[in-house]
Amino acid sequence: MEDYTLDDVDRGILFTLQRDARNTTIDEIAGEVDVSPSTVRNRIDQMEEAGVIEGYYPKIDYERANFPLHVMFVCSAPPEQREELAAKALEARGVVDVREMLTGKRNLYVEVVATDTRDLTAITNELSGLGFDVESSEIITSHSVRPWGEFEF
Repeated sequence: MEDYTLDDVDRGILFTLQRDARNTTIDEIAGEVDVSPSTVRNRIDQMEEAGVIEGYYPKIDYERANFPLHVMFVCSAPPEQREELAAKALEARGVVDVREMLTGKRNLYVEVVATDTRDLTAITNELSGLGFDVESSEIITSHSVRPWGEFEF
């Protein structure tokens, strides 16, 4: 990964991609940030190569996809093992997202989806066997995101 310094054009591109990457064309982005489509394509390529843009992901309604249990496990991992345990957790069945927290006892957030309580129990047991403590579990009812305003052009 190389160092990359964002300018106003890059920030405008990122803002537009965050708003709706799937349904926004290169031409539309170019019009919003007032550059040519080839400049937008080149900038996106550069930001992907530099690791600024890590990927593009669909937002899934798990309940509509027949996974009615969407749960956030708040866990504690030894700080020196947090990164390794996070990687292991991400490989567990049902896990869709893992977030590492820099400080504090509750330093690992593991988001899972399950079909029913039996499935959720099996996932919980698998996670508990990885070497960290599950402090709490919270049912997620909705999740909303928005583009970060600092990228707005």
